[in-house]
Amino acid sequence: MTQDRRDQALFRAASVPATVNTATHDTGLLLLRLVVGLSMAGHGTMKLFGWFGGPGLNATGKGFTMAGYPAGDAMAVIASLSETLGGLGLAVGLLTPLAGAALTGVFINILDVRGLSAYFPPKGVELESLLFAGIVALTLTGPGRFAADHYLPVLRESRPRYSWLALLVGVVVGFIVVLIRD
Repeated sequence: MTQDRRDQALFRAASVPATVNTATHDTGLLLLRLVVGLSMAGHGTMKLFGWFGGPGLNATGKGFTMAGYPAGDAMAVIASLSETLGGLGLAVGLLTPLAGAALTGVFINILDVRGLSAYFPPKGVELESLLFAGIVALTLTGPGRFAADHYLPVLRESRPRYSWLALLVGVVVGFIVVLIRD
């Protein structure tokens, strides 16, 4: 075998992707979905219903008003429902791109309110960044086989264009809400 043929064989072998154990891959996605999704749903219900020692809707509305949002009570309902329903959608793997879009808009606003002056606690955005990265990763990869989307014929496959479109919608809506803040 000539050197050229050996080089071609080597590059051909290197370009073939390694096989992925789909059960392991899907289990990893399930674990990530459950932790990130249920964390977000929990935060939403803290604001919406006062569960888990949360402030409830009235105090959350006052917080939104103090943060410069017009109609703080309405913004509190929108944010709380986005966190709750987006988190549950992500956890179950139902309408995953839509859940990712809702949570992306929320996180654009969270990061704007918190500011980006520090990354690590006590005033940093380390936890928010990790949750946001998990949301974006799940939106882009899809929920995996162990998800409700897998059993819906139209959503069975991870469709990259829907994932990217959902993230784009979440970013645009998130920034529009940021712009209406005082």
